[in-house]
Amino acid sequence: MSSKPKPAPKTQVDTDWKRVVELVQCSRAMDAIEEQHLVPGKKIFYQFSARGHDMAQVLLGLHLTHLKDAICGYYRSRPILLSLGVKLEDALGSAMGRAGGYSDGRDIGVVFNYPNASGASALPMCGGVGAQYTPTAGYAQAIEYCKSVLGDHSYDGAMGVVLGGDASVATNGFWSALTMATTLKLPMLFYIEDNGFGISTPGWLQTPGENIAKNLASFSGLKVLDGDGTDPVAAAELISEAVGHVRAGLGPTLLRLAVPRLQGHSFQDTQAYKSKETVDAEWARDPLPKLKAHVVPSLIDAKEWDALEANAKELVERAAKIADQRPVSEPSQVTRFVFSEDGALQDEGGLWNTGYDAPRSSDDAKPEGARINMITAIRRTLDHELAVNPRVLVFGEDVGPKGGVHGVTLGLQEKYGVERVFDTSLSEEGIIGRAVGMAIAGLMPVPEIQFRKYADPACEQINDCGTMRWRTANRFAAPMVVRMPVGFFKCGDPWHSQTNEVQFVHSPGWRVVCPSNAEDAVGLLRTALRGNDPVMFLEHRNMLDAASARRPYPGDDFALPFGVAKRVREGGDITVVAWGAMVERCEAAADKAEVSADIIDLRTLAPWDSEAVLASVRRTHRCFIVHEDIGTGGFGAEIAAVVADQAFLDLDAPVVRMTMPDIPSPHHPKLMEWALPSAERIAAKITELVGF
Repeated sequence: MSSKPKPAPKTQVDTDWKRVVELVQCSRAMDAIEEQHLVPGKKIFYQFSARGHDMAQVLLGLHLTHLKDAICGYYRSRPILLSLGVKLEDALGSAMGRAGGYSDGRDIGVVFNYPNASGASALPMCGGVGAQYTPTAGYAQAIEYCKSVLGDHSYDGAMGVVLGGDASVATNGFWSALTMATTLKLPMLFYIEDNGFGISTPGWLQTPGENIAKNLASFSGLKVLDGDGTDPVAAAELISEAVGHVRAGLGPTLLRLAVPRLQGHSFQDTQAYKSKETVDAEWARDPLPKLKAHVVPSLIDAKEWDALEANAKELVERAAKIADQRPVSEPSQVTRFVFSEDGALQDEGGLWNTGYDAPRSSDDAKPEGARINMITAIRRTLDHELAVNPRVLVFGEDVGPKGGVHGVTLGLQEKYGVERVFDTSLSEEGIIGRAVGMAIAGLMPVPEIQFRKYADPACEQINDCGTMRWRTANRFAAPMVVRMPVGFFKCGDPWHSQTNEVQFVHSPGWRVVCPSNAEDAVGLLRTALRGNDPVMFLEHRNMLDAASARRPYPGDDFALPFGVAKRVREGGDITVVAWGAMVERCEAAADKAEVSADIIDLRTLAPWDSEAVLASVRRTHRCFIVHEDIGTGGFGAEIAAVVADQAFLDLDAPVVRMTMPDIPSPHHPKLMEWALPSAERIAAKITELVGF
């Protein structure tokens, strides 16, 4: 028998050429009115023309009618948005930064999103080049999961489409998404618009030979198509073939279409780096005259073409007037939607949009059985939530058969299958990016980053995920729980022992959780897994199996609210604030100092319980903050500032911090322990402050 794959059936979408003309003419009229009036009139601050890219985008967009399709584009993708049904006044109003549109003026007007109940949604675009690829791959993986695991046949035939320029194929996100799509045979179309330039950088510096399609011709598991995006018939046929291949379940496709960029990268770009011959050659490839030659007179006559052009100009002028009459959003409202708000559910994304009804929970612990370590506590919580919620997925490097490098996920893949607990390729950007797409599709992804330092390649996706709700004005959100071991263990080193939790506190939109014991780990993790915001769940390596962190399992209903600190020891002489591994050391220090210390375990840093700290300081009149992270810019500085600002007159001693010095974690245990706040040093400072 032949092992050759079956050819993809052609899609049954007949091209509505009149509609293509209408949309391309609207796109051209929008570019013109922005360049001639709105930018010079200082009503638009950033403008990106789509001339040359427009016809092929419209042809693709008219194929995307499946209710579960999704696209993710970039700053030159407005034509495809028009084909999906975005209103002209919304597109122009967004460019003008007015209320309504994509973001209520919070984001650049070309950084779009479009929740669409009648066709393909446009996933929230990101400002970074190449950042659109891995979320689209995650959405495509969610399509397969919803079909095969959840049995939701409304996803049959759906696909994820990502648009990117030729420069974006050099990014980590592109290659990570390509690996995901091909190894998992995802229903995903990579649509590459090759105009030969990344701003001013020529294509030969982006990919060898200036043609990513040729370079990927032998890439396993990928159908590759290549052609001219300015030829109406050729482009239409290639797009139809590409879409048909993906919809037939035959795997991902990469379609590269060569198109000209007929204006600068942005309005401010004079294209001085292009020769006159290059510019003239690009204009000679303008798809608009080719489109006219294709439809006139065979499909419409010249008068109808002129009428469609005039009508498009009139519609755009009217839309610009409507958009210009829209107000600027109320400035006092700009702080809303950093996090979810009661009674204001986002339009798309997250468990809660799927009709999820969280099981009953309580912050009243019901201890059962022997004391267990944090590893077992976290695993048992994941196990329970996987059992009661089929939308929970756990994934990352080595979390499958190995059970994670710290053993937390041991046995979960065997119990729940490779569809729900699975290993990933070695790409942290891909791990978080795919989680974003899954979350938008209504799943609850639980990605693991093996060590804190390894999160650095994913920081763009982490930031984009956190800001999603805010920058889309609550249209989209991507709730997830990122599990990440942090801190020292038996030894230290600059790569596996970093904490640096303050970086995530500085990423708006993220809840940041740092439990110090097994009971709190259960309660906080359960709240995160049932919530509606992205959560950074930091698992301190030294506490995972520490005897002091062991607690009886508090029950399957136990959940703790975020932003509520725990008084682990009550006293009247001094307030000691800590979290993670430093809580244990502060308790030992209080014993050594023989001082009545009020020890507060913050448990969460975003939000943090400032009220509990201030109330304690007003009783004890002293505040001592201990954390493992370095001192300069560490989270302790924020606590100290708040105490100084709001409880200054209650203080009988300076607010003091004890932290690591401003160095990476040293490797040898003796060096590491010298750098860490020790129980002895903490005790000495407590004694000093009490005697001040």
